[in-house]
Amino acid sequence: MSDTDPREAHQVAALFSHGRLTAIPRKPARREQLLQHLARTLFERDRVYTEREVNDALLTVHEDCSALRRHLVVAGLLERPRDGSSYRRASEVRDAPEGLPPGA
Repeated sequence: MSDTDPREAHQVAALFSHGRLTAIPRKPARREQLLQHLARTLFERDRVYTEREVNDALLTVHEDCSALRRHLVVAGLLERPRDGSSYRRASEVRDAPEGLPPGA
């Protein structure tokens, strides 16, 4: 059902402590794993979000919501129009790996 390796699920889970992200990974591959996880667990498909809603969702896992939001947009996992008026989860977000709960 999932195209994600169980090792990847473990690597993403290791970035969290008590449901909170301990740090935004610097290595691009690790950061991509994290961003995929956040996009699929915090944002619903086909729903439009305001910037405040995106920030509120990201604040549930880390205090630097603007950095996470920027990373999600740059990675193409959240889409926004040029005017920045709204956000939407991109269709390229992979399915969740089994055994990895949201926010963990």
